[in-house]
Amino acid sequence: MTGGARSVEDARRNWPSRLHSISGIVPIGAFLALHLWTNASAVDGADAYNAAARRMQQVPLAVVWEIFLIGVPIFFHGVYGFYLAATDRPARAGRTPARRALAVFQRVTGAAAFAFILFHLWTARLVQLHDHGNLDLFRLMQASLASPWIRAAYTAGILAAAGHFSAGVWTFCETWGFLPRSRARYAVALASAGVFFLLAGLGLKSLSAFRLPL
Repeated sequence: MTGGARSVEDARRNWPSRLHSISGIVPIGAFLALHLWTNASAVDGADAYNAAARRMQQVPLAVVWEIFLIGVPIFFHGVYGFYLAATDRPARAGRTPARRALAVFQRVTGAAAFAFILFHLWTARLVQLHDHGNLDLFRLMQASLASPWIRAAYTAGILAAAGHFSAGVWTFCETWGFLPRSRARYAVALASAGVFFLLAGLGLKSLSAFRLPL
């Protein structure tokens, strides 16, 4: 890497970029994994899914946690991600073709995941707020996903979120200087791929559980 390219990389690794990177892993990535794991209880039926959802909602100060440990980090990560996408060129000097492709992939999946999160909040979380704890969430999701368009949106959103997070595992290690050798790079690449297939599998498995009986 040339001195000029290195200085650009160093400039990008300031505290907002580092905070953006780590927020994508914790708490956002951790919550994504927990959320998909909880939703996978839908394969055991409506009662199991509703019980799992209620356990999440009955955590002390659940609304406070949702706002400050989930909502605020997602807002920051999304807005700052759009800023990076607008100010940083994927094809700039010093980047390999693979790194350029990864940058484009992260931007596309990040925008799709952010849009999906807003859609998911509107259709599943901000519903019957005065008595959300007693809402039959399984039937609500089942009715929504009966629409092929909504099911397609959820499928695309889950794949985008899983893809963005798995790519973020790589860029997190890169941003924080955890990829000094080729062996470490291969290990992180395999781990990132494993994260994608695990999370995407959980999410798609959950969707299949919401199909209306024939």
